Amino acid sequence: MEEDDVSIREQNFHSQVREYIICFLIFAVLYIVSYCIITRYKRKTDDQEDEDAVVNRISLYLCTFTLAVSGGAVFLLPFSIISNEILLSFPKNYYIQWLNGSLIHGLWNLVSLSSNLCLFVLMPFAYFFLESEGFAGSKKGIRARVLETFVMLFLLGLLILGIVWVASALIDNDAASMESLYDLWEFYLPYLYSCISLMGGLLLLMCTPVGLSRMFTVMGQLLVKPTILEDLDEQIYCIHFQEQALLRRLNGSPSSSTLQGGSVHHRNKELDSVRSQRNKLERRKKASAWEKNLLYPIVMLILLTGTTLSVLLVALNILYLLVDETAMPKGSKDQGIGNTSLSTFGVVQAVVEIILMFYLMVSSVVGFYSLRVFQSLTPRKDDTTMTTIIGCCVSILVLSSALPVMSRTLGITRFDLLGDFGRFNWLGNFYIVLSYNLLFAVVTTLCLIRKFTSAVREELLKALGLDKLQLSNSPTDPESGKLAVNGHQKTL
Repeated sequence: MEEDDVSIREQNFHSQVREYIICFLIFAVLYIVSYCIITRYKRKTDDQEDEDAVVNRISLYLCTFTLAVSGGAVFLLPFSIISNEILLSFPKNYYIQWLNGSLIHGLWNLVSLSSNLCLFVLMPFAYFFLESEGFAGSKKGIRARVLETFVMLFLLGLLILGIVWVASALIDNDAASMESLYDLWEFYLPYLYSCISLMGGLLLLMCTPVGLSRMFTVMGQLLVKPTILEDLDEQIYCIHFQEQALLRRLNGSPSSSTLQGGSVHHRNKELDSVRSQRNKLERRKKASAWEKNLLYPIVMLILLTGTTLSVLLVALNILYLLVDETAMPKGSKDQGIGNTSLSTFGVVQAVVEIILMFYLMVSSVVGFYSLRVFQSLTPRKDDTTMTTIIGCCVSILVLSSALPVMSRTLGITRFDLLGDFGRFNWLGNFYIVLSYNLLFAVVTTLCLIRKFTSAVREELLKALGLDKLQLSNSPTDPESGKLAVNGHQKTL
């Protein structure tokens, strides 16, 4: 009997060690990838080892940790879905016994805890530490900046707790809720994270439809479009002529010395724009026939299929919500990993669901940076400040943490939300969930209709030659007395 107890304890010990090693390896890979991404966009600084360099390095490590947690949140639900299907397909396989429910639940709890830590502690600390200088009258140095940072964190924590206390007291007036107001660990933190998840879900609801329509434009810029009723040689000749004219006006004109600094800067920007257009036209000319006539339509068809399938799944989920109460995310029961398949068509449907989740995540990021409110956070290669990187990491963390909740709420997948992700208060509200699905379907459809009608309108104008009648904002050049029509200059 004692030998059996010892063997059970040994098995539990080895299982826990194995889970810790797997979690560490996954996090190490995510951390290395995140570090490479951040250093690619971070502004290059001198190698001098001073106080600001140490502060920037610490903030860089915290941002890298946050971005790694965001990556873990993105891969969390797809990893759980594919693990469930693998365990169902190979239940007796010895080599996949490490892929069990304990590991999956541990990953969900670890990501939830790390998301709270990054959102409420690490990222505010990185921002305040980066902006701190030490209190007036104190000795300057790292210690003074750390002290100021902790004081600011303490004041921020008091402010947030006060706001949550007032909001919860206004919403819930019953005796049980009033007693729970004084419970910090069991009430405040889950309630606060539930509010943050709702804000993340609303941010995804705002960014994803915009990103789904914007993806067609982004892929159109990366790929070579088919040449339909266009003469690329003539366009390249006109762009080359315009570039030479701008160069002569900047370098060879006698009046260039009398130009103001703002005018010279405007001419340089115009020259860079013309050169960029020339490079794009030359790339289109050098592209092969299969790249122009086959690759571009296939990619556009894939994007259209993914967007249409997402809208159809959301529409079906709306019908399920109206008919079946078990379609609610809060109403799902916690099932063991590898017991039952939540996909009607097995592995094929699971793969489609995973692809749609990644597609929605990429679309939400594209839509986030496409909105005017957040365009200032757009990272630039080798020229992004640490403050902007902190803002980007926080935004991506909020989006990625809300991705599993959004995927389950919209009915993209039927996989249960595990850990703290399934305990959000608003998931049990039928009207919030139904309104979320309706808004996503309606807004996405309107964005796609607007996108495709504008594209058709532009192509019709190009085919009829009416786009050449569009004048620029400054039709007459005051110095040369020329009329700018569609990028060409004609003497008045």
